[in-house]
Amino acid sequence: MDTSGFARITSEEQLREVVGPPSDVVANKVRTALTQEHRDWLARSPFCMMATAGADGTCDVSPRGDAPGFVRTLDDSRLVIPERNGNKRLDGMTNLLSNPHVGLLFIVPGCDYTLRINGRAWITRDPELLGRMPAQGVTPRLAIGVEVQQAFFHCVKAFRRARLWAHGEWPGADALPSYACTVFNQIRPDNATLEDYERSITESDAKLYV
Repeated sequence: MDTSGFARITSEEQLREVVGPPSDVVANKVRTALTQEHRDWLARSPFCMMATAGADGTCDVSPRGDAPGFVRTLDDSRLVIPERNGNKRLDGMTNLLSNPHVGLLFIVPGCDYTLRINGRAWITRDPELLGRMPAQGVTPRLAIGVEVQQAFFHCVKAFRRARLWAHGEWPGADALPSYACTVFNQIRPDNATLEDYERSITESDAKLYV
């Protein structure tokens, strides 16, 4: 898509001309280490989004989820995220091998503000560390450690605008096709049917931790 005809903003100065500066509260809420409030939030959060970028700048955002508290704090400046069973693409993890910068967004269901953490990450297979994070009797084979550089709570406006927790406004379960149907329609394989995909994904989904 050609965007050359749009009025582009190319500097922070131009951005500030439109938006203005942040308030003192917003500017001063960032912490360089985890506070007790941050740790309490992490202990209750069952879900986060992890943003990474490759050496060429190509970005990726992937979900991470498990029982509340699955992300463990090691101390006031480090946390660790277990790598559970998934699709084995490893987009975020391969990015971290060349670019350790990571952004995390932690959500607590029903709460309309979020916790943002930015830092530098490393990948580990340390058995002592992994042994602290079993789920359903299964110990992860890998984990992502994060050295916290910025931690702060993000305001409620996005969640309230989206009415994300307004259960009565949620679409029905049949509003969109199933995941298996969506993938099948994208790939259009010659050697499998939609029923094959439905069965395969159902079997895979049953293996949450192995």
